[in-house]
Amino acid sequence: MAWVVDTSVLLDIHLDDPTFGNRSGQCLMRYLPDGLVICPVSYIELAPAFSGDSNLQEAFLQEAGVDWLQPWTLLDTAASYQLWANHISKKRAGRGSKRPIADILIEGFAQRCQGIITRNPKHFSSVASIVP
Repeated sequence: MAWVVDTSVLLDIHLDDPTFGNRSGQCLMRYLPDGLVICPVSYIELAPAFSGDSNLQEAFLQEAGVDWLQPWTLLDTAASYQLWANHISKKRAGRGSKRPIADILIEGFAQRCQGIITRNPKHFSSVASIVP
């Protein structure tokens, strides 16, 4: 079963981040045999890094061994719906933090996979995270 790669890990590699670039690349290599995928939301989040050139972006993803063609499903919507409802309930009770909707959607998508490869595990509440 595949691992979902968080957008930040791919940006670390693409932008050759001096702090996280090599570590993120090594992390992906470790989990490549299990399969690597991205959520359609991450595909969209990556667009600015490639100046909106989907051919360049897809060549990068292919070289990294990351599948970008996995469809969003009704189960992803249901999981994300529940995650968002829980997040808002906690926030209204004063126990929640600020959390972008993109992270909720990525986490909802990842619930059908082994987990999320990220360097921001605090952004994801219910899926096991790997920090490179």
